[in-house]
Amino acid sequence: MTDRRQFLHLLGGSLLLAVAAPARAAPASSPLALPRERLRELERADGGRLGVAVLDTASGRFAGWREDERYPMCSTFKFLLAGAVLARVDRGEFGLDRRIPISRDDLIAHSPVTERHVGPAGLTVAQLCEATMTQSDNAAANLLLPLVGEPAGLTAVLRSWGDATTRLDRPEPHLNDVPPGDTRDTTTPRAMTEHLRHLVLGNTLTPASRTQLTAWLVANRTGDHRLRAGLPKDWRVGDKTGSGPGTTNDVAVLWPPGRAPLLVAAYLTGSPQADDRRNATLAAVAREIAAAI
Repeated sequence: MTDRRQFLHLLGGSLLLAVAAPARAAPASSPLALPRERLRELERADGGRLGVAVLDTASGRFAGWREDERYPMCSTFKFLLAGAVLARVDRGEFGLDRRIPISRDDLIAHSPVTERHVGPAGLTVAQLCEATMTQSDNAAANLLLPLVGEPAGLTAVLRSWGDATTRLDRPEPHLNDVPPGDTRDTTTPRAMTEHLRHLVLGNTLTPASRTQLTAWLVANRTGDHRLRAGLPKDWRVGDKTGSGPGTTNDVAVLWPPGRAPLLVAAYLTGSPQADDRRNATLAAVAREIAAAI
């Protein structure tokens, strides 16, 4: 289990390594060197505020742009929710086969899976997690929140994992309304890369739960036009997206062939652009990452 001191050490330590390392000729396996000026250009062209964090697990090096600023999580919180649910399963508090009834009152906008399963039988915890992770089903996420103590309970889980920054305050769909300066329902790109690290690659979850969480990330297709769109076709990708007014997000694990994975969190908010233009900005971020390794 990751504690707060480990979390902060890992967040800061990788950056210190990047600053302290002497300049030298870059071999084929050299650590990531993300062009910050190019990210500045992408941000300027979009007109919003772009935040990017990349952790290269092959070297432990970190690169970013506005990586410590807060951004609305929107549906990227669902990755954390699924991780927290699996942690409870690992402790034996309930099983993935537990059934959760679904009523008409539970349905809200964008509930493509749960709307087909209204009734006392509902869906299992595993099915709700899958709907939440792969189709970003909002009602499914709200039905899972009581299993971890509602938004405040999920925030408490994040604190127990050593994250003093990320917070969830409201359920869907209210969590997507985050005016500038509001800290509710926000995270930082740096914090999210660390959650990708300890949940997907670390020891917070059992091997079986890590495998399941990874499978849900890889099965997601809501991000086909975001980070995935800018990456080589032979890269394996697992991601979770988030969207809100003027906001387009994607957090991902990238597996280049024959190389240790890269962990990426890309957040774009305050954008005046249409959805397709915002998606294109994140795809351009991914192209810069791919070109940097």
